[in-house]
Amino acid sequence: MTIKPGDKIPSVILKHLTADGMQDLSTDALFASKKIVMFAVPGAFTPTCSAKHLPGYVHLLPEFKAQGIEVACLSVNDPFVMQAWAAGANADGIRMLPDGNATFTKALGLEMDGAAYGMGLRCQRFALYAEDGIVKFLAVEKPGAFEVSSAESMLKAIATAKAA
Repeated sequence: MTIKPGDKIPSVILKHLTADGMQDLSTDALFASKKIVMFAVPGAFTPTCSAKHLPGYVHLLPEFKAQGIEVACLSVNDPFVMQAWAAGANADGIRMLPDGNATFTKALGLEMDGAAYGMGLRCQRFALYAEDGIVKFLAVEKPGAFEVSSAESMLKAIATAKAA
């Protein structure tokens, strides 16, 4: 079942790479007592993800931070790939979340079959906004589209929700 607004972020342990080596990262700890926009891409270094999706969030990161919102990027890739992608994209300040086994992606109910492209199981392109571990807004892209999960779209969605 796909996660929806009002749902709690699933409790999953992700692996991430630090200066001290591979470490566990709990989604409970990551989302607790915070405002977070998490956007997801089908794959690091893929064309739309590298040319538009991640760069948009890098460019607008100061606007999110000014509102006290952290930004995270999720992809079904390993920690080494996510670290290299972040470095190549100058994505300092964006939490890169590797979901190598698609555990978090499956828990969110947002997986897709990328086998036709030689990519296997991946996450759909989406973005969500959560406060204190509760999803407030979710935007899932139609296959092949890049419209509702961009940084600009998420800033507008958050502003609209605050105005309501």
